[in-house]
Amino acid sequence: MCKGLSLFLLLICFTVQAEPWPGEQWPIGPKITGPAVEALERYAFPSRDDSTRQGVRTDALLIVRDGQIIYERYAGPTTEQTPHLTWSISKSLMATVLGVAYGEGLFKLENPAVQFYPPLEKHSTIKIADLLHWASGIDWQEDYEYAPLKSSVVAMLYTRGHQDMAAFSADHAAYAEPGQAFRYSSGDSNLLAAALKNIVGAQRYPDYPWTALFEPLDIRHAVWETDAAGTFVASSYAYLTARDLARVGLLMARDGRWKDRQLLPKDWVAFNRQPFSGYKAHQDEAVPGGQWWLNRPADGAASPWPDAPPDTFAALGHWGQALYVIPSEKLVIVRYGDDRDGSYRHNELLKHVLKAVQP
Repeated sequence: MCKGLSLFLLLICFTVQAEPWPGEQWPIGPKITGPAVEALERYAFPSRDDSTRQGVRTDALLIVRDGQIIYERYAGPTTEQTPHLTWSISKSLMATVLGVAYGEGLFKLENPAVQFYPPLEKHSTIKIADLLHWASGIDWQEDYEYAPLKSSVVAMLYTRGHQDMAAFSADHAAYAEPGQAFRYSSGDSNLLAAALKNIVGAQRYPDYPWTALFEPLDIRHAVWETDAAGTFVASSYAYLTARDLARVGLLMARDGRWKDRQLLPKDWVAFNRQPFSGYKAHQDEAVPGGQWWLNRPADGAASPWPDAPPDTFAALGHWGQALYVIPSEKLVIVRYGDDRDGSYRHNELLKHVLKAVQP
């Protein structure tokens, strides 16, 4: 592969080849053992009662260090071959797919979103960057079990909005100027999925997540549902095995590079990992980046995950789904769960993992 290159490029090429990368199968590194691993398992895999669904209920825990699997365990009905529902991790996946289109030069962050999704006409000043920051200014209520009758997301996914989720989202009124305020919104994410259809073209769109992202990463078993309008449900309905989701984490950990290919532009990954300037800190909440979550202090508040390095970032989903990336530790962690009572804590798992991987 490196034959015929200049000395400088040869050094780069051999460095890339020396790094462990998954092909069809993942490289397996030295498995971690010892008391810290036992403590991690006591936290992540307590005995579970499926009749009550109480407590921490981990379905999968996968730890990758420097491109090699060093820990893997499954519980419940989930196995190594199970494409698990990722819930809102799908938002970060859509951002990654959009990053490939960005690298093709098909759009810019400052483009008005209405340019690619005309039903946003009454919100014509929203930019693509605003949607990526969950800062569209669209009045959206992201409630599930707590206030289902007032919930925009429940209506979008299950009742009057489920046929065309982007159109339902665009039909909401505004509460703020775009780009000025953060309000977490599955509607914003589904508007991005609808915009992607015109960004890449209707002919490419149905296969685009696969041709752009999944196939280059050797992800073979991904499922991504669409609504009746044929738009990917970017907010909620992508399914991946833990091993396949870890490939996305490794891509992000290595600044968008996959083997010898820069699949995502570095400035796109930097945008994903840059805190939204309009965010007002809330205690114990991760800071929003570009459809990813960051372990960064905001407004003088403490880091949301104080036992993890400040460069930690994550894709997070309902009921305990998580993809954590810690570049400084060369770690990618996938945690799938079925948590229903809010007892799971990101910082607690990260603290245990970091202790378990220490030599």
